[in-house]
Amino acid sequence: MAKLFGFSIEDTQSKSAKIVSPVPKNNEDGVDNFISSGFYGQYVDIEGAYRNEHELIKRYREMALHPEVDSAIEDVVNEAIVTDLYDSPVEVELSNLNASEGIKKKIREEFRYLKETMDFDKKSHEIFRNWYIDGRLYYLKVIDPKNPQEGIQDLRYIDPMKLKYIRQEKRSNDSPDLGIRVNGGRDKEVIPNPQFDEYYLYTLKPNFPTGMVASAGKGAVKISKDSITYCTSGLVDRNRHRVLSYLQKAIKALNQLRMIEDSLVIYRLSRAPERRIFYIDVGNLPKIKAEQYLKEVMNRYRNKLVYNAQTGEIRDDRKFMSMMEDFWLPRREGGRGTEITTLPGGQNLGELTDIEYFQKKLYRSLGVPESRIGADSGFNLGRSSEILRDELQFSKFVGRLRKRFANMFNDMLRTQLVLKNIVTPEDWEQMEDHIQYDFLYDNQFAELKESEMLQSRLSNLATIEPYIGKYYSTEYVRKRVLQQTDQEIEEIDMQIEDEIEKGILPNPAEVDPITGEPLPQEGQDLGAVPTDEDPDAAASQITDAQYQKDTKTAEL
Repeated sequence: MAKLFGFSIEDTQSKSAKIVSPVPKNNEDGVDNFISSGFYGQYVDIEGAYRNEHELIKRYREMALHPEVDSAIEDVVNEAIVTDLYDSPVEVELSNLNASEGIKKKIREEFRYLKETMDFDKKSHEIFRNWYIDGRLYYLKVIDPKNPQEGIQDLRYIDPMKLKYIRQEKRSNDSPDLGIRVNGGRDKEVIPNPQFDEYYLYTLKPNFPTGMVASAGKGAVKISKDSITYCTSGLVDRNRHRVLSYLQKAIKALNQLRMIEDSLVIYRLSRAPERRIFYIDVGNLPKIKAEQYLKEVMNRYRNKLVYNAQTGEIRDDRKFMSMMEDFWLPRREGGRGTEITTLPGGQNLGELTDIEYFQKKLYRSLGVPESRIGADSGFNLGRSSEILRDELQFSKFVGRLRKRFANMFNDMLRTQLVLKNIVTPEDWEQMEDHIQYDFLYDNQFAELKESEMLQSRLSNLATIEPYIGKYYSTEYVRKRVLQQTDQEIEEIDMQIEDEIEKGILPNPAEVDPITGEPLPQEGQDLGAVPTDEDPDAAASQITDAQYQKDTKTAEL
């Protein structure tokens, strides 16, 4: 039997056996459900499915070597993964997570550790490119079996050509059945509740082993499901149960472009040069000798240039017929003798309309705007309202790719947090939907849009500022008006405190909130008292003195 290694994360509370269904859980991973009544002695034909998958991945990688496809892939990858000198390509966002600050801090630390283990900051471009081309991504989570509470020790990339995900049905007496009453409730029809074993088969060779599932083929290793991080593109051929890549839609367009280009090159090579017609005088020679004499003359003067469609080279090869071959015609005695006539070359060979059409078709199939085909084409740095629709669609497409790619971080983070007893599997199911991942943006159109949004937010802030403290709180304004996250608020507050300590910013306690001028310090000379007397105050003092005098007189 193949060796089974890895670990599994189980719930602390087993689910009720009453929750049964005749329909198995649908995992959009492109894996078919192989039905077997027993674990031993059951043959499963999985060679064909894997052979097709193997060929698909090989075709995707060959497509990525073409210049046009490679350029489109680089556009997608560069938009999705932005490398910066100071910032990481992706950070975890926990502003929507309802948890304590201690839990959030631990989640950020563990996510940073996982990125360092993967070396994601340096290899992010390569990792995302491999996922985009192959349509799937595998990572082995290396755990110390003796100390699983230490978490993931290493993350190792696995070539999709060497790994296969299998879901096999198992039958046991303990599995509950779903009973349905038929014939007016007199009879009971038992419908089984399918249970499945999910595992991976790994082989060092780039082909999948065949044979019994029990033995899993010679040289194959059986790996548990929780030991592998499996991230797919989200595109699944439901008829054949196969995961597809985003390059699948461009296969036909690329083949058409290649054929058009090769035919255009051959046509131009064959039509561009001038051809010659040789009329060879064979006199009264017999037919056989005339043909022999004509071949001798042909071999003496003709050119044998052959075009290689794979390399694009032109070489001299006298073994094969060439499209640039001249015409050799025999002529009997009594004619005009040996004669050479020149045929003109082709005209209008500079038409590239069909090539441009198939290039645009290829880019459209890959989801890349057509305006990015030309390397010398620029972009308009105008307002966001002037952005083309295809650029907006491309930005949304990249956003969907990021969402799908982030499932890899979710699986790794779940394993790490559960193993270190930071959260429980039940808690993770509630927290998973509230954990987001913030990718860096480098799209010029997104930058323009962000600039206009910032101006609008500052304008709203100036409008709402008189009502802060009366109808709105400062925290509400920062989160709803300025759209600042919890992490951004914490970082900005720390930066403000640091700049106040360094003297870059004035201390708010020492500034007049009305005038904005610094308040006088303690012990500071406030200046001379004004000498101008208030007439009303002087009159008040005189009136008080007269009142006291009159009171004393009355008492006497």
